[in-house]
Amino acid sequence: MAMPTQSELPTKAGDTALDALDAVDRALADLQTGDMDLAQKIKRLQGPILVLGGSGFIGANLFQTLLSVRKDVYATTSRLPAWRLETIPSENVRAIDLLVDSNVDALLNEIRPRTLFNCIAYGGYSFQTEADLIYQTNFNFAARLLPKLLERGISCYVHSGSSSEYGDNAAAPRETDPPAPNSDYAVAKVACANLLHYYGKKKQLPCANLRLYSVFGPMEDSSRLIPNVIRRGLEGGYPEFVHPDISRDFVYVDDVSEAFIDTALNLRPQDYGESFNVGTGNKTTIGDIAALARRTFAIHDDPVFTMPNRRWDVSDWFANPGKAAEHLGWRPRTAFDDGLRRTIDWYKDLSDKEKYHQSSKKFGLDTKHSVSAVIACYKDAQAIPIMYQRLTAVFTRLNVDYEIIFVNDCSP
Repeated sequence: MAMPTQSELPTKAGDTALDALDAVDRALADLQTGDMDLAQKIKRLQGPILVLGGSGFIGANLFQTLLSVRKDVYATTSRLPAWRLETIPSENVRAIDLLVDSNVDALLNEIRPRTLFNCIAYGGYSFQTEADLIYQTNFNFAARLLPKLLERGISCYVHSGSSSEYGDNAAAPRETDPPAPNSDYAVAKVACANLLHYYGKKKQLPCANLRLYSVFGPMEDSSRLIPNVIRRGLEGGYPEFVHPDISRDFVYVDDVSEAFIDTALNLRPQDYGESFNVGTGNKTTIGDIAALARRTFAIHDDPVFTMPNRRWDVSDWFANPGKAAEHLGWRPRTAFDDGLRRTIDWYKDLSDKEKYHQSSKKFGLDTKHSVSAVIACYKDAQAIPIMYQRLTAVFTRLNVDYEIIFVNDCSP
């Protein structure tokens, strides 16, 4: 994939951040991975490799990119079936509840990872509002995981942070700028960044926090902005938009996967525990998105900007990615228009678009109710697999948490 030139990138409020990237271009040439293609980089990672949250959007893209090059790569999912992992060999996937401490120990003892990417998150979607689960997932889990990694020894731990850590201070902030969290999710992510800083600086754990901006691309949750722009655009219309001045820094998912890989390869001891901005440095407003949709899909009607703003929406939200370029050798390769075209092509190739729409976390698992199915059996070797498949299909359609227990009751 060709790196976009400066003239190919939008020139808006993020120009100063792009200027910072130009200042470190010479440093890039000195990095060992500067001239490597992605496959070469992946081969150099220390394995086995474990991707936590491998059934999520970012985790699945990262996992599949790694697995396309080498086989000692494993991913976790909270439950199966997981639509993003449907084509993945079962031996590379572990269905596990990572909030149970003994499960984490068993997983680490089995895989013995040398490189670990944590892509687990909860609270990044407007409908994910359970505060207790936000803190359990984004902070408490990491607080339990890091001591285990310290004991076992690891080549590198790369954590999926968020640009939400900056909150209202979102206009090209440097990693050293004070955060101004404006949601429980942002607070939890800031707390985890501080935890990683402590483990990196004081305990010398090789770890880093990637503050990801608005990642988009194939396999993104269907409830998100770009998938809705594509779906409605192909139908000849627009989705409902928030205020046209609200902005984002859209970074293509392949580039984000490479950021994880570059971090694991290039993180130096003096950078252990540091945070790095992973974005393009370009400000793209919702008005820009609507105009691009009009051109791309030849829409004749005017867009409607009547969707209520979310509490964390701001008018200037874009990255300063200079530190990631200077210290990790990473910079985005994919222009927004190019990434959008690739995502459109991926969507067009879907054989079951309705299944994709219904896969959204918006229609996700009922976390307040669960079902235990206890099945009495005796010498039912042929019936058990059929019963299991039927029950699994029903509970999956109901989006309810479940367990299936087959009990040998020794009946005739």
